[in-house]
Amino acid sequence: MELMISQKIRLKLSEKKPPVTEDEIIQCFSNRDGHFLEDNREDHQSDPPTRWFIAETDYGIKLKVVFIFYPGRGVAIRTAYAPDDDEIRIYNKYGYEKL
Repeated sequence: MELMISQKIRLKLSEKKPPVTEDEIIQCFSNRDGHFLEDNREDHQSDPPTRWFIAETDYGIKLKVVFIFYPGRGVAIRTAYAPDDDEIRIYNKYGYEKL
């Protein structure tokens, strides 16, 4: 599966505090132990749906990774950044529920 990151998103990630690298995003996908959650806020609707999760890099840096999965094409990264306490609380509550 291909990880797709546009130039615009790469620039956005490089300007984060701290900056987020493609390698860190890949590490988060590998280290994820919860479910993908769907972003159902009206201003974030997409087709296919926008999904997100929180995981740590290999160095223990916690990131929220937001993406769209395109069947047969890959995963398009929308953003990734250090999550705030509310995002962590939401993910801890819903990201580990039994499906």
